[in-house]
Amino acid sequence: MNSNKLLISMTLIAFLSSGVVTASEHHSGHGGGPKSSGGSASTCGKPQLAKFSPAHLANVAPESIFSFYAYNIDKPEYVSATVKNIPVELSAEFKDPFYLIKGKLPASLVDTAARINIKVTGKSPHCEAEDGWLLLIGHK
Repeated sequence: MNSNKLLISMTLIAFLSSGVVTASEHHSGHGGGPKSSGGSASTCGKPQLAKFSPAHLANVAPESIFSFYAYNIDKPEYVSATVKNIPVELSAEFKDPFYLIKGKLPASLVDTAARINIKVTGKSPHCEAEDGWLLLIGHK
């Protein structure tokens, strides 16, 4: 009878210990949530880019304004854009819970298709994002 209780106790301890190990492996390196002492500097939500305007494959005039929403970013300075490898100056306006980011197509792009490439940099790979869309640029 005592050996059964001992076996049950050992099995229970092993089972509970494996759950703690699994949880610690899954959460390692995340730094904890806002109420923990892990600090929020090492944590972030994956940035998301959405609501690209004008729409993908839209016909636009040279030097047209484009815009998109950026969610889960701390500072709009972390967002950059290029069009055909030409850096584009961006402006940002906070519209809780996202930033409305705007830019202008380079004047040199005429009668061509061009992809707007957006990149959000962060302190770690899980805090970065890249996306973009293609526009058809007409003539002046």
